Amino acid sequence: MKRANLALLIVLACLAALPLVGGAYALRLGTMACMYAILALSWNVVGGLAGYPSFATAAFFGFGAYATGVLLNAGLPLTMSILAALVGSFVLAGLLGTVLLRLRGHYFAIASLSLVGVLRELVNNATDLTGGGMGLNIPLASGSSILADATFFFYAMWGLLLATALMVIIVSANMIGLNATLYKSIAFGLSACFVAAAGGLYAAWVHYIDPSDVFDILYSVKPIVMTLMGGLGSPLGAVCGAFLYLVLEEVVWRNYIQVHSGVLGVLIVALLLLLPHGLISLRFRKLWRKAKHV
Repeated sequence: MKRANLALLIVLACLAALPLVGGAYALRLGTMACMYAILALSWNVVGGLAGYPSFATAAFFGFGAYATGVLLNAGLPLTMSILAALVGSFVLAGLLGTVLLRLRGHYFAIASLSLVGVLRELVNNATDLTGGGMGLNIPLASGSSILADATFFFYAMWGLLLATALMVIIVSANMIGLNATLYKSIAFGLSACFVAAAGGLYAAWVHYIDPSDVFDILYSVKPIVMTLMGGLGSPLGAVCGAFLYLVLEEVVWRNYIQVHSGVLGVLIVALLLLLPHGLISLRFRKLWRKAKHV
């Protein structure tokens, strides 16, 4: 196993200890960090490894959220609901991939972006099933106390992040350089299904969703920014970029609530200019060698 992948698993193992040292607020941030990392890792399969500039992340996130919400309201258990959303999104993305992946560059980007609008309109118009623009209430699915609820969803999202990381490690080791449409469609399906599962967990976690929330185009943009901040094509870089993005987002929002979007944008642009190849471009080994000679 590559050292970077081993380092990634060590980072995730350390993250699993968060409930031992943090309260409900820390667990909320930890759950968001895991969700962001899932989105970044999944996008990295298509955008970083295969080179397709996909903007479809929000489409599959929203698909998973609504599929899970509808199934939970129908009485299906949470695990089965998320599994159904995962499998459904894999099949949907795989089928769409056989068509969309024949496109390249900005043509693929526009086509993938259109999926967000198409699915959002379908949800808006399926009022009897999804609640349409009024949103969808989702029943509680975990512990009774606030801390128990926070702990449950943290470990659920962390487990999904671990599964996503293992998938990316396997895919990056076995599918790089394979240009067959079948393999690319499978990779597209894998990049979509874990995003959908994250959307399903998010829906169960917040107990209420609406189309403007889960189909927000920012769910397509943020993973790209996170991956670029961490390092394009690197699973470890994608996770580190997701964590860094969340820290910046939280700090800026708490201190500059009126202009947080502008301040966050300036900081991100500055980081991308200073580290055009992401956090993984930092050569800690060289710094260590220089320190030894001092």
